[in-house]
Amino acid sequence: MFKPLITVAAILTIAAAGMTLINQTAPKAQAHCQVPCGIFDESARIKALYEEATTIEKAMNEMNKLVGKDDAQSQMQFVRWTITKEEHASQIITTTSEYFLAQRVKPVAKDDDKYSDYLNTLALHHELMLAAMKSKQTTDTGAVKRLRDAIHGIQHVWEPDHKH
Repeated sequence: MFKPLITVAAILTIAAAGMTLINQTAPKAQAHCQVPCGIFDESARIKALYEEATTIEKAMNEMNKLVGKDDAQSQMQFVRWTITKEEHASQIITTTSEYFLAQRVKPVAKDDDKYSDYLNTLALHHELMLAAMKSKQTTDTGAVKRLRDAIHGIQHVWEPDHKH
């Protein structure tokens, strides 16, 4: 007989963890301040994005190791790794939207010669946010490869001389 990995108790734990996650992912000043301070370090932000991706990948791997285990300890660990994965993917989205898009990407008029570059930059950042969201929806580490590729895409915007 099929024995589901997640029991009712685990589902309630996940629901409670979800409420905690909502509180923890409320807007914070972590990504960067939203005043015109002029203090920017794109290389540090890019490095942090890669670290977030590595944590997401570790969480996925640990979750996959727990599949099929139905003891309480394993279920608790599964929930904790799920929360960790969610938090780090959310942080990528926050950094991308609040630091890069809101502060670093400057609007360009449609008739400007650089409008095409502007649209490309927006698309690369949107792709990164989508890849982070997709990494929340799976434990397939292929999603992390796509996430790293998207980080690499914006890295070329902010560090054009970067070799990878």
